[in-house]
Amino acid sequence: MSTVSYPRRLSDLAIADPDRLAVVCGPESLTRAQLDEASTRLAHRLLAQGVVVGDVVTVALPNCVEWFVAYVACWKAGAIPQAVSEQLPRTELEAIVALAAPRAVISRWPAGVAGCPHVGIDHRDLLDGSPVPGLPDVVSPAWKIATSGGSTGRPKLIVSGDPALFDPRVPRMWGRGFRDGGVVVVPGPLHHNGPVLWACEALIAGSLVVVLERFEPERTLAAVEEFGADVLYTVPTMMKRIINLDDEARLRYDISSLESVWHMAEPCPAWLKRRWIDWLGPERIVEIYSAAEQQALTLITGSEWLERPGSVGRVVVGQMRIGNERGEPLGTGERGEVWLRGDPARATPMYRYIGAEARSTEDGWESLGDVGWFDDDGYLYMADRLQDMVLSGGVNVYPAEVEAAILEHPAVRSVAVIGLPDDDRGNVVHAVLEADPREVPPEDLATFLRERLIAYKVPRSVEYVDHPLRSDAGKVRRGELRNERLNGRGGKAVAMPRTGRMSSPSGG
Repeated sequence: MSTVSYPRRLSDLAIADPDRLAVVCGPESLTRAQLDEASTRLAHRLLAQGVVVGDVVTVALPNCVEWFVAYVACWKAGAIPQAVSEQLPRTELEAIVALAAPRAVISRWPAGVAGCPHVGIDHRDLLDGSPVPGLPDVVSPAWKIATSGGSTGRPKLIVSGDPALFDPRVPRMWGRGFRDGGVVVVPGPLHHNGPVLWACEALIAGSLVVVLERFEPERTLAAVEEFGADVLYTVPTMMKRIINLDDEARLRYDISSLESVWHMAEPCPAWLKRRWIDWLGPERIVEIYSAAEQQALTLITGSEWLERPGSVGRVVVGQMRIGNERGEPLGTGERGEVWLRGDPARATPMYRYIGAEARSTEDGWESLGDVGWFDDDGYLYMADRLQDMVLSGGVNVYPAEVEAAILEHPAVRSVAVIGLPDDDRGNVVHAVLEADPREVPPEDLATFLRERLIAYKVPRSVEYVDHPLRSDAGKVRRGELRNERLNGRGGKAVAMPRTGRMSSPSGG
């Protein structure tokens, strides 16, 4: 079988088994034939709006079956779909739309975005049973655009370098899952890159894609049981909420069908990963480290991780190396920036930016600002994002390490660690907790952390909030939290009790 377009692949699947479910979200579902019919009708509406091959179409929808109709319709029109959250503030949405310059916006809003044609969507309206005119077979030059706030908070678009082409000779997801007739559960929001990648790869492979309207721990396990899922997409924020269910709730569901549980998008604390390995077995747990740009990627199984706790794996796509701020290589075991480069044999770049410039060297190595090191066997270990590092008393403190220790406390639901200015030490470590202060009082937290962290890494102050600090996709904007506190918009900070001298290793 030769390479075919995404639309042709999905039509072939519909012809082969028209009544097989293609997508499920909450109470709604679409068979392969229904998805093919509805997306063809919507593609005709896009073409009527003047959409041509290579145009951008913004998809502003929540997790729903219409999201898939919209994405497939874009491919059938030869357009490049760009997913955004329908809950974006108007000013942020307009900035993204201005950057993308889409030919149309697909949404459920009564009115679209000013200056941009709006296409409403309701899958029931698109399934009237009447004959659907055919469409020419076209290939979108890029199968998706990821939208990122970036480290500066300004929007940037990451246009995939891969066209919407299916090659049956290439194993899906690095040979670990996604097959015709399989089932993949995706509980994350479809406007984030990870859920988009997993959902679309599964759909094109011929798997049933089960998407949650919103992540809920028990509903995720129930979906795995109900549909006999073999693949589950997660991020550590979801993993903690699932593992912290009481045993009666967590063990109520039969999830023996699972072959792999993938996690990514944020650092996974070692204690959390061990609990999942103990629960499901090491070979089912798979972690990757990459970015929406996808220049390069590492992968590690739970079995490998048990031999190298803390690693995010070896490089399986592209190239990576550790370098200084200029990209000059550092030695094995030395900590520095993670520099990435696509496969030199690849004919086209993995991506291109709209609204940003890559930080790169003359020979094509790029840095996204992460810090890490390689061991002698080529396994990568991560520290944190460079811009999130806290320099306190001349010593580097990586928020991810402190957050991992705090999250081990069962009453802490989420946490973000930032640096705040201090006349004596330059910066001090401050923790914002989603927790009840009655369940996690500062004195108890201080004792808890001093069993896990050296004294200078223990936060000097804490602050309690009653809302999640990370999205369902595992994302947190530490820079935004820091700016809010510098401008007096944070909550009340409570000093952490101190035992002895909070010194750095050098005595500073």
